[in-house]
Amino acid sequence: MTRVAVWVATLGPVGYWPLGPGTLASALVAGLWWALPVRGWAWLLAVIVLIPLGIACADRAEAVLGHDDGRIVIDEVLGMGTALLTAPHTAVGVVAAFVLFRTLDIGKPPPLGRLQRVRGGSGVVLDDLAAGALAAALVGVGYGVIG
Repeated sequence: MTRVAVWVATLGPVGYWPLGPGTLASALVAGLWWALPVRGWAWLLAVIVLIPLGIACADRAEAVLGHDDGRIVIDEVLGMGTALLTAPHTAVGVVAAFVLFRTLDIGKPPPLGRLQRVRGGSGVVLDDLAAGALAAALVGVGYGVIG
């Protein structure tokens, strides 16, 4: 079971990509979002359903790979999925969500960095969910979806 959890947490070979596995995982989610006809409530439901799975797999993967190891990319999947919630289905919309999410995820402005200190899979995932939510809010405000 642990091997399956690590495979899910790393998205198989994606987490082992030598140049920015988190960015690659985020780009793959953006591409999936672009290609699938799933938007709005259906996308939100998919993200919500995947959160407990992501936390559980990240928790198991941490035991094998170490705390918030860079190979664990399920957190980027969930964060990018969250960032896309308000993005319009345009090239500019998906790029804006991607750039904002990656900037916030990598930069960890306060209080996002504090969330990473939470132990276990929750700590791995929470900061990325918060970065994704902030990116979604900024994209939503920018496109007039929110506010």
